[in-house]
Amino acid sequence: MSGFYELSPLLQGFLAGGFAYFSTALGASLVFFFSSMNKKALDLMLGFSAGVMIAASFWSLLEPAVELSGSLFGNGWRMPVAGFILGGLFVTLSDIILTRAARSKSTSFRRCFLLTGAVTLHNIPEGLAIGVAFGSVAAGVDGATVAGACMLAFGIAVQDFPEGACVALPLRREGYSRRKSFFIGQASGAVEPIAAALGVLFVMAARNALPFVLAFSAGAMVAISCSELIPEAYKKNKTIAALGVLLGFSLMMALDVALG
Repeated sequence: MSGFYELSPLLQGFLAGGFAYFSTALGASLVFFFSSMNKKALDLMLGFSAGVMIAASFWSLLEPAVELSGSLFGNGWRMPVAGFILGGLFVTLSDIILTRAARSKSTSFRRCFLLTGAVTLHNIPEGLAIGVAFGSVAAGVDGATVAGACMLAFGIAVQDFPEGACVALPLRREGYSRRKSFFIGQASGAVEPIAAALGVLFVMAARNALPFVLAFSAGAMVAISCSELIPEAYKKNKTIAALGVLLGFSLMMALDVALG
C-alpha cells in the first residue's frame, strides 16, 4: 500500500477508478454462477451502497467543497450549492433522456437499454468524484488526504458490485448468453478509470473550480442513491434495506473519521 502513496496523483486516480471498474466486473461475473440474486441479499447490498455513497458524498466531497469555497472566495455556500444542485440535475435529466430514447423500442430492448445506459451514465460522475478526490490532494486542499480519497473509491466500488450484477443478471433473463451478459455488465463500468483520470487532470488545471466540481460530484452521487438505489431496495424489504443504509453510512463515517 505504501507504494501506492508514492505514485503520481494521475496514476492513483486511474488505478482507484480501475478498482471500481473491477468491482463492477466482479458483480457482473455472478451471471456465470446464478440466473438471479436473492432479493433480500440484493436489497441489503443496495441499501448498504446508498448509505456508503451518501456518507462519502458529505465527508469526502461536500464538506471539503464548503471549506475550500470559504477560503478561496470568502463565501462557503454559493458555489457548493450550485454544484450540488447541478450534479443532481445531471443525473435526473440523464435518466429522463434515456427513458425517452428507449420508448420506441421493444420492451425487452428497452429494459436492457435503460439498465445499461443508466449504470454507465451514473459511473461517469462516480469516476470523476474519485479523480477529484485524488486531484484535491495534489492541489493541496486542506483536509484532502490520499486515505480519504481511497475511502471514497472504496465506497463507490462497494455499490458498483451490485450494479454490475443488476445489469448482467436481467440481461441473462432476457435471453442473452452468459458471456454476452457479462461483457455488457462489465463494460458499463469501463468509463470509471477514464473519468477518474480526467477528474485528476481537471482539478490540477483549474483549482478555483474545485469547490464546484466537488459539490457537483456529491450532488450526482446523492441523486443516484435517492433515485435508483434506495427506491429499488425499498420495494419489498424495507426493514432490510433500512438496515443496509444505516450500516453503510455508519461504516463510511467511521472509516472516514478514523483515516481522515
